[in-house]
Parts: sequence; C-alpha cells; structure tokens
Amino acid sequence: MDQLIRTNSSNKDFQLLVEQLDADLAERDGAEHAFYQPFNSIQALQNVVMMYHNDTPVSCGAFKPLSPTTVEIKRMFTLPTKRGMGYASLVLKELEAWATALHYSIIVLETGKRQPEAIALYQKNGYEIIPNYGQYIGIENSVCFEKKIEPK
Repeated sequence: MDQLIRTNSSNKDFQLLVEQLDADLAERDGAEHAFYQPFNSIQALQNVVMMYHNDTPVSCGAFKPLSPTTVEIKRMFTLPTKRGMGYASLVLKELEAWATALHYSIIVLETGKRQPEAIALYQKNGYEIIPNYGQYIGIENSVCFEKKIEPK
C-alpha cells in the first residue's frame, strides 16, 4: 500500500533518505559537492512530503519559501530500487498541491547535469529550464527549472 504524508524536516525517515541523497550526490558531483552543501540544509523545513510503500519510506521531497509568490523544491530523492515506479512524480505533485494551497504561484528548483533522471522527472512534470538563479548563477553543473501553478 502506498501512502503520502505531509510532515517537516524533523521526520526521521526524511532525515534517513536525505543521508542517502547526500551520499549519492557526493559520488556524482565529486569535489563540486562541497559547493552545494550550504544550500541543502534541512534544518527548519516546514513542508516535507514523504512517500511510503508498505510502511517503508521510498521517496521524499520538500519546499521552502523564496518570496511571497515563489517556493523552491529541495531534497527530492527516491530510493534507487524504487525509481521508475512513479513515486517521485507523486511526491512532486503533492508538493505542488501544498504550495498551491498556501497561495504560491511559482515553483523553482535546481538540479545537477549529472542527474539525468531528475532532469527527466521535472521535464515530464511540466517544468521548464530557466536561467540559473541565485547562488547557482555561473555554476556550470547546475540546471534550474520553473513551473507556474495556480494558487487556490
């Protein structure tokens, strides 16, 4: 049985999946990984979505406000053995619904060029590549995306 829950960054299952995400990114990004670490803190994230399959955490994601109209997707991860099953899209759609309910109208995110499955996920879900923003301006490995949503 699959279950989505809304929680925050104090969720222990979220913290465990983020540890696996960080290990995966460190391997993919090598020395560049240190640049990204300051921007990936999970302290005080209030909008976290967890996906469980048979009571086992399999996927997660979060967002944080950037402005009164914009949120940034953070810490998206699906266990490698559970990829390709639609879990990440379900987590992403739940994050979008939550952001919509909180009256945000724009979602942005950054991912790395060495994460082709993440790039494909975002494109499949209607995100469009935009110029790199904020701390990612001029970072060759970064790919930034945006999606406009209708606030409720």
